[in-house]
Amino acid sequence: MTLEDHLGDIIRKAREAAGVSIEAAAQAAGLTVEDLRHLEKTGESAKQPEVTRLAPLIHLSPEKLKGIAKGWLPRDVDLSNWRELRQVTTEGEGYTVNAYVVWDEVTRESAIFDTGWDPAPIFKIIEENQLQPRHLFLTHTHEDHIAGLGKIRERFSKIRLHSGSKNAPPDQRNRANDFIHLGNLRITNRETPGHAEDGVTYIVGNFPEDAPNAAIVGDCIFAGSMGRGFQSTELLKQKVREQIFTLPADTLICPGHGPLTTIAEEKANNPFF
Repeated sequence: MTLEDHLGDIIRKAREAAGVSIEAAAQAAGLTVEDLRHLEKTGESAKQPEVTRLAPLIHLSPEKLKGIAKGWLPRDVDLSNWRELRQVTTEGEGYTVNAYVVWDEVTRESAIFDTGWDPAPIFKIIEENQLQPRHLFLTHTHEDHIAGLGKIRERFSKIRLHSGSKNAPPDQRNRANDFIHLGNLRITNRETPGHAEDGVTYIVGNFPEDAPNAAIVGDCIFAGSMGRGFQSTELLKQKVREQIFTLPADTLICPGHGPLTTIAEEKANNPFF
């Protein structure tokens, strides 16, 4: 298992969001500017950075950033607790992205969350499990999350699209307090802009045998990190705190990039919070 963002990625994201120059950050970290540039690019440094001095300058938690520097990883998630959930990872343009498929074990009705670069693995899951796709939920409309949209809609012409985009047709826009039923499963949505204006988190509940809820969060938060605040980093942090961290501690976080994690893990270890 590897994190989506290494230590240097996290420092760069936080430094740029805080408007801190690389010279000031290097001084705080006890590194040369070139050493810090190398760390931000590769995640590696010949000299151990003084992360507890650097962290407050770039608005990160010193102790949590120290944990990342020491190699923290979230605990492995046993998906046997969520037998009707699959993570699908595809690669394109030099990086990977996650999509998800969930279904009701009795009716075989299914929902797809984002499309990834290539929907072929999604089609395979649907075929192998004899599923009936009913809904396609988009966490946001950045290319890597919707690249397979055309192929999915071509194959499943009656699939219902759900989006947080204000440019979507009215019948495709999420509504507050919507409850979408998929057999016994229940899917709700929470607006989580900041990374993208149309950012949405979807909560899937009522899994069999009382498995915890799953939150499909797009690029709002990753294990140990978060997405870039293309719209606003502070807004994104606020929405994570208000809309994601208020979920039960055992909620499964299904991010758009990187490994699965939980609310409890991120509250305890994510240096952005």
